[in-house]
Amino acid sequence: MSDSDTDLKLDDFGPGDAPSRPEGETEARTATDLAPVFDVPVSISAVLGRATMSVAQLLQLSSGSVLELDRKVGESIDIYVNNRLVARGEVVIVDERLGVTMTEIIKDGDSQS
Repeated sequence: MSDSDTDLKLDDFGPGDAPSRPEGETEARTATDLAPVFDVPVSISAVLGRATMSVAQLLQLSSGSVLELDRKVGESIDIYVNNRLVARGEVVIVDERLGVTMTEIIKDGDSQS
């Protein structure tokens, strides 16, 4: 294999593509390899559903008001990381607190939102 066969440029790859390694060459990765990104803040949202209303309707809401969402009971909720849909899941109760268990990971282009 010549040097020109192994010189790869970033432009040679599309989203999600990774350069291939020569056969037999592997690299063991551990959690410590990711240490530089451990402190990067991310915003996580679990969206139960959405509703559209006018400002007048919004001002009429009070404690105990019921807000009808666009989802049915038992439907999956959307999980967003930094405003990007990454998974779907179900609401669970853990030690008297609400939580979310992920049931489906969304790959690029797979979301039907």
